Amino acid sequence: MSSMSLWKRISSHADCEQRMAAYYNKKGLYELRLCLAPWIEDRIMSEQITPNSAEQLERVALKFNEDLQQKLLSTRASDQALKYRIVELCALIQRTPAVELYSHLRSGLQKELQLAAEKSADQSMPLNSYNMNNSAAAAAATAVAMNGGGYMDATELINVAALGGTSAVNMAGPGFLPNVGAGANVTSLGLNMPMVTAKVELFEVHNEILQAYNEFTTCAKGVEVLIQSYSYMLSSPNTPETETFCKRVIEQKNASVLRLQHSLMSYEKLHDLVIAELNNWRRQQALAGNGAQFSENRLDEIQRCFDLLEAFVTLLLQTIKDALLHVRFPNDPDRELNCLFEQVQMLQKSLVLSAFIVDKQPPQVMKTNTRFAASVRWLLGSQLGIHRNPPQVECVIMSELHSQRFVSRGSTMDGNFAGQSSGEIQNCTSTMEYQQSNHVFSASFRNMQLKKIKRAEKKGTESVMDEKFALLFHATATVSDYQIRVWTLSLPVVVIVHGNQEPQSWATITWDNAFAEIVRDPFVVTDRVTWGQLSVALNTKFGSCTQRALTTENLEFLYEKLQRDNIAGERNECISWNQFCKEPLPDRQFTFWEWFFAIMKLTKDHLLSMWRAGRITGFINKAKAHDDLMRATTGIGTFLLRFSDSELGGVTIAYVNECGSVTMLSPWTARDFQILNLADRIRDLEMLRCLHPTDVNVLPLDRDLAFGEFYTQRSEATPRVDGYVPSTIRVQVRTSGDTGSISGTPHHSMQSPPQDSMSLGNLQNSTIMHL
Repeated sequence: MSSMSLWKRISSHADCEQRMAAYYNKKGLYELRLCLAPWIEDRIMSEQITPNSAEQLERVALKFNEDLQQKLLSTRASDQALKYRIVELCALIQRTPAVELYSHLRSGLQKELQLAAEKSADQSMPLNSYNMNNSAAAAAATAVAMNGGGYMDATELINVAALGGTSAVNMAGPGFLPNVGAGANVTSLGLNMPMVTAKVELFEVHNEILQAYNEFTTCAKGVEVLIQSYSYMLSSPNTPETETFCKRVIEQKNASVLRLQHSLMSYEKLHDLVIAELNNWRRQQALAGNGAQFSENRLDEIQRCFDLLEAFVTLLLQTIKDALLHVRFPNDPDRELNCLFEQVQMLQKSLVLSAFIVDKQPPQVMKTNTRFAASVRWLLGSQLGIHRNPPQVECVIMSELHSQRFVSRGSTMDGNFAGQSSGEIQNCTSTMEYQQSNHVFSASFRNMQLKKIKRAEKKGTESVMDEKFALLFHATATVSDYQIRVWTLSLPVVVIVHGNQEPQSWATITWDNAFAEIVRDPFVVTDRVTWGQLSVALNTKFGSCTQRALTTENLEFLYEKLQRDNIAGERNECISWNQFCKEPLPDRQFTFWEWFFAIMKLTKDHLLSMWRAGRITGFINKAKAHDDLMRATTGIGTFLLRFSDSELGGVTIAYVNECGSVTMLSPWTARDFQILNLADRIRDLEMLRCLHPTDVNVLPLDRDLAFGEFYTQRSEATPRVDGYVPSTIRVQVRTSGDTGSISGTPHHSMQSPPQDSMSLGNLQNSTIMHL
């Protein structure tokens, strides 16, 4: 049995390969299809549910896009050409809208399957790379028969097979194919979809709940019949027939109890599934705190499931209650029904409490005396009727210790939330509001401000930037004459009083968002992760901040820096919290995170457009930069830009000088770029002629071609009416001793200042900065 991939079968026929190459090249995806052929096939063909709405398609496409980038970044390149190729593919993915990329690849696979089917008719193409299981094949055959034994769209066959035998004709996604003849061998379509656990689709969960609820209404009617039978039995005279009827009623009751137990099991399964989806949404919300893509609209789908679950559990509870009240036999303690009643009560309470969430998180690095916003949402408000008398929500800030105590005793708290507070928040109350148009029941806090904070005693080397707090939102509502008290915690926050505390605070938050479990004791998180996990977190953070993801080589460089001088080479080697942000880098006074954070901030504030355009190599050490430039075929004047290893938030230029050796300029920082931006500094240095290839730009570029679009337009100096002579700032670099020539702008007949000094005096309309 051949295991040849679909693409290998296509490429074994020149005409098929040519047709598909032309198709993929319409979007520039041919290289991507070649590079990751088996992975793309397995990834798309293993999706057992085809998106049938714009929202589903967007979610599937975004997830595919994310997985695709991670797959490329984890690919170990064997040579420089392949590394550049991977970088180009990553850049392509980032430029192409996720839905457009996914749809084009998916449609391409469908076209390939059609070509495979056509070629297999001549038995000239190996088959069975993707063999259908029996149930899927039977379903496909049934679908063909239902279609009148004639033609069936290949997309329909794909969907039938992918769903393991369930017809999905109406769920066809993008990219339909021409019809495939009924005589075509179904197996030859290459539809062996690996049976994997499908991602939960909430519209399906909603339908399952609805079906279970409708089935339970039959059970509830059975209990009504039981109550009527019991009432009739009580009013009947004491005769042998009545005694026989009584036995039947007892049997009827036992059967009803069994049905109620079965209904409870069905409800529990669906309850757990929806709660798990809500926890997954909260997990994605935490990752979004690090910059990951996040679809908030999924919460509306989750709410629809909550509404149905509440209707289900309310009817279940009332039905059991009716049976307990109206069907009572002597010497029968009704243990089973009482046990059921308690279980359902607990499940209903769990549902109501779980539905109260923070839908808009507060800032996770929170500065005192600074305004901030947040909001909470109750996914069951309208279902319970609470929106008719909306409650007030109050917010307090809690320390990690208080949060732990609260969570462990949450169900028995006496409501003295203020006594648990670790600080003072202004404008900390808000009344919930119900929006009829979208059924959202929420409370918004638009103008909160943390005035005071109480800190815990520090242990060992702990600092205030390691200390986590959380905002606790709580409310009390009245439903059917009894009170419901609900509460929820925000994601952890770090409280600071000065901007210089931000870097370490963001280390605490970034680590927690990336690696913490949603269901946990506040705010427990592992202190050791694999490099694979950390690389995803760093890439997410840097990419969201600078609008361009890190490349494979960038991540390799970061891995080596984290490992210091002990590079084991194993990709699954663990990185500790201390390595990440506590231990100084070798021969430095700062940690890895401080260095990384400073580069991220510099790039965002001053280098963003040039970084996005791929003009900055950035993550490369001094030795490799030297070697790369010495090997450059473009010779003297070839240069690259790299992030400084020795200075926080610094970028430096390395270039091949007129002697053929490499010169490294002292790093420039944000303070320098506030005076003159990087592109203009490069323009002033005439010894810089050709930009060395970067991870993104694989060919050398003329300096002005590479940076011209980033130059600031300089107007001709005109005399001022007040008699003053205008001046400009230009960069010059001394190249040969204190009195030698200066590279950069044209020379002037004056004695130059000593090397490593800076002069801001007027000089024929030029002010010179000497480095």
